[in-house]
Amino acid sequence: MATMARSFLQAISKDEAVAPPLRVVQIEGLAVLKIIKHCKEFAPTLVTGQLLGLDVGSVLEVTNCFPFPVRDDDEEIEADGANYQLEMMRCLREVNVDNNTVGWYQSTVLGSYQTVELIETFMNYQENIKRCVCIIYDPSKADLGVLALKALKLSDSFMELYRGGNFTGEKLREKNFSWMDIFEEIPIKVSNSALVSAFMTELETDAPVSQGDYDRLHSSTTPFLENNMEFLIKCMDDLSMEQQKFQYYYRNLSRQQAQQQAWLQKRRTENTARRSAGEEPLPEEDPSNPIFKPIPEPSRLESFLITNQVSNFCGQINGVAGQNFSRLYLTKALHEN
Repeated sequence: MATMARSFLQAISKDEAVAPPLRVVQIEGLAVLKIIKHCKEFAPTLVTGQLLGLDVGSVLEVTNCFPFPVRDDDEEIEADGANYQLEMMRCLREVNVDNNTVGWYQSTVLGSYQTVELIETFMNYQENIKRCVCIIYDPSKADLGVLALKALKLSDSFMELYRGGNFTGEKLREKNFSWMDIFEEIPIKVSNSALVSAFMTELETDAPVSQGDYDRLHSSTTPFLENNMEFLIKCMDDLSMEQQKFQYYYRNLSRQQAQQQAWLQKRRTENTARRSAGEEPLPEEDPSNPIFKPIPEPSRLESFLITNQVSNFCGQINGVAGQNFSRLYLTKALHEN
């Protein structure tokens, strides 16, 4: 019996040591509706909430969620939020509902979620929860008939770099790290119970084409494209400012290297004269000299995040434009027939 217990404990420890990678986020339909309702009620204000569920192998199950309250003042928000979260989880535990934290959800506007604040929140969650996700919902895409849900996690390589706090060009080249390696998107699978699926089947109608089906051919997406273009222009301005920081850094670095070479040449000439006079040569490095003080290189994290945002906005514009062209060709074919 002792041998069996020991082998069982060894198997558990082995499974914990080598956890399978996260492959899919399975979220209950009721949790999806709660997220959508919370985000749309307060739009365009950004809101957040807690995800509850189970971590089973390579699947992260999200079975429930609850919103965080929105406060106007900034005083003691963090402490009040922690107390509210603990109280909600205690109440859920009393009614026998899953109360294991598996991450959080938050709303966004046109997909502008890739910020330093999101990364810091991820790192705070990672201290207690090894595998957690953030579900992003964009209410602005609901008018286009899109369920804009994304499940994100930080990549292991990025977390290693972030803990080291070194985002210099040399370190990034050494790790072969690019701006696309910050986040990992996990596929989302919406699941429902058998009773809910049967009920949804009963609600389906066998009616032919309705007016709502023709409304899908409506191609007026001008506000969405305009907002995307405005956000894209702002991101390009921010990216240009980041590039100016690096240009200023490299100018200062070149100026410092030129000063070091001039000082070194002067010191070598002086040492040659001292050797001719039979004196000891002076050292060719002077740490007390300001020109030998290394210039700190700006972090590339902000520029990587802005590049991610630019790619996101370009992808959204491309997707909407492609759908509009498809609608135009379909409408043209319908008119011809």
